[in-house]
Amino acid sequence: MSRLAPLSEEPINEEDSNNCSTKGSLSSWRKWLRTHLSLQVFNKKSDLRILLSVLGCPLFPLSLHHPKQPITHVSSSAQYIIQHFTAATGCRKLEGLVKNMYATGKVAMAVVDHHHDQIQLGGGGALAGSGSNAANLQKGCFVMWQMLPNKWLIELAVAGHKVVAGSDGNLAWRHTPWLSVHAAKGGARPLRRSFQGLDPVAISTIFSQAEYMGEKQIFGVDCFVLKLSANQTDLAERSDNTAEMIKHAIFGYFSQKSGLLMYLEDSYLTRIQSPGSLPTYWETTMATKMEDYRSVEGVKIAHSGQSTVIITRFGDNLKVGPAFTRMEETWTIDDIAFNVPGLSMDCFISPKELQKAYPEENLDWRSLLHQ
Repeated sequence: MSRLAPLSEEPINEEDSNNCSTKGSLSSWRKWLRTHLSLQVFNKKSDLRILLSVLGCPLFPLSLHHPKQPITHVSSSAQYIIQHFTAATGCRKLEGLVKNMYATGKVAMAVVDHHHDQIQLGGGGALAGSGSNAANLQKGCFVMWQMLPNKWLIELAVAGHKVVAGSDGNLAWRHTPWLSVHAAKGGARPLRRSFQGLDPVAISTIFSQAEYMGEKQIFGVDCFVLKLSANQTDLAERSDNTAEMIKHAIFGYFSQKSGLLMYLEDSYLTRIQSPGSLPTYWETTMATKMEDYRSVEGVKIAHSGQSTVIITRFGDNLKVGPAFTRMEETWTIDDIAFNVPGLSMDCFISPKELQKAYPEENLDWRSLLHQ
């Protein structure tokens, strides 16, 4: 049986789905690159799949087991910020006691801009507006299970389409109606939604190795800024002959007053080039505002927020200049619980298709991506 193609984190065009299958999805992806990257904008009928591909189940740039930064890069300021955060959330009481967690919530997504004029993050409010933006609004819900520290599963249903993604601790994967089951490149990274104020233990763990970048005001709140970046090894593992991941960095904005994580912003740049064509660059920037922190078993968890994504496409083959697509999402948490009875390791077993493609006798599945 042929190996499954690795999952791309780029947006998916609907026209690609008509020819995609588990066996031939990589060739379909490359065919799409050759024939469709010259499009100036996405077709409106593909908006839902773009939303679910980018906003649905994005991964965090780094693994929770990311190598520790040299002491020169981890400043005392960063350590102080994380200590303030752990005290503010009360998450220390979870360490060693919580084995798993469960959360349910609602989402509302929309593509709100398709054009070639530069657009900015922030502001917005289009999801609550009227006209075409309101007409394109897609509503849905999700349920997420997580077994600390690196096993998780999420099911997201929006407008009749369901996307499932998960991690068994060794690899992360995603299942969509149009691309079937795919393994993610770059190892078993955590789900980005967990870092939107939902999992303070993971936030404190990974940002404890961050670089302190100074202070900045966000939405009128004075914040400390911490930065994490994927290193060259991480980027190489997420690249192939067609798509090269150039950079992926994430910034956490922690309130100076409350100590809570208020804003999360990450950006990644990919160079895409199929044989015989000019390269195209895709830069995807996602920013999330966390709000409504509430106490759950003595731990403060963000229960709502808004995310904005801007995809910028540029290159010599886009004759009219860079093209921009802006998407927005609002989300709320309805329920969250720790130490759910009956949640076992079996709940996070990867799909059978992946088990056949990545058998247990070859645990270093990432090396397969480069053969």
